[in-house]
Amino acid sequence: MNDDRWTDPQRRPDEEPSGEDGSLRPARLDEFIGQERVKSQLALFLRAARERDEMLDHVLFYGPPGLGKTTLAGIVAREMDCELRVTSGPAFQNAAELASVLTSEDGRHCLFIDEIHRLGRVVEEHLYPAMEDFTVELVVDKGPAARRYQLALAPFTLVGATTRAGMITPAMRSRFGIVLHMDFYPPEELALIVRRSAGILGVVLDEDGADEIARRSRGTPRVANRLLRRVRDVAQVEGSPRITRDVASRALTLLEVDAIGLEVLDRNYLECLVQTFGGGPVGLSTLSVSLGEETDTLEDVVEPFLIQRGLVQRTPRGRAATARAFGHLGLEAPRGSGDTFL
Repeated sequence: MNDDRWTDPQRRPDEEPSGEDGSLRPARLDEFIGQERVKSQLALFLRAARERDEMLDHVLFYGPPGLGKTTLAGIVAREMDCELRVTSGPAFQNAAELASVLTSEDGRHCLFIDEIHRLGRVVEEHLYPAMEDFTVELVVDKGPAARRYQLALAPFTLVGATTRAGMITPAMRSRFGIVLHMDFYPPEELALIVRRSAGILGVVLDEDGADEIARRSRGTPRVANRLLRRVRDVAQVEGSPRITRDVASRALTLLEVDAIGLEVLDRNYLECLVQTFGGGPVGLSTLSVSLGEETDTLEDVVEPFLIQRGLVQRTPRGRAATARAFGHLGLEAPRGSGDTFL
């Protein structure tokens, strides 16, 4: 099947992903760093499924972007020794496309749907019997001549990933037997990831250099690996034989990544909230217009880390800056604000 909805549709689980980005992904669960609670539960469920010679129950990973949801989907397929097919929620425009995808496989496989919260309602309803009974309804023709056929599907594990768990309908969520939340990484685990990636890339990295990159990586492995590659570029151009803390600090300053990992858009958000709107509360749509950014970008990419660091609060009246946000910008918080400014 040749379809733009797929990413590497013919890749077997025992093949290494191609390209530098893919080469940094761990292939097995014991190689995956961090998310210990998720790993321990997943390891138990995978072992039980293998011992019964059954497909793993459907899995939903949710959490901020860049934490390894796609990587874990590939690991699930490898651990189950079956093929992985990768697509995304927005790729399906109608139920016929979903039926075509589901009936294209004749053997056990894992189907990974990224951004599963963006599936259309009609498409989602056709997915329910596929998840529960491994059947899909195919409609031929329209009107009085329409004919409906129930097609049997090969057993499969659906792995869904989302950054917006609240947008998944209760009916869809209830059909996932395994629901796992992924959270931001602590700096010490990010440092392990950075050192592992440096070894794969052939980069000589001091422990202090790894710690500096990890500290500014927003608690996110994807960001950590991206920053490592850019720091490597700076070290190469400077002629530095190894990445030390000083080299990493200079490179990250050049990239406009500050001491706690905030980037340009993060600081623009905070400055807009604090300086333009006096610390809030202010609605997300107002911030979006002021910054010229989509609300989804602010809500999915910017705000989770700012909230996790205690710089912003979501309130019933809108977004509000905390006293810590004022301090980070070198400003004095309003008198009497305590830890938060509402």
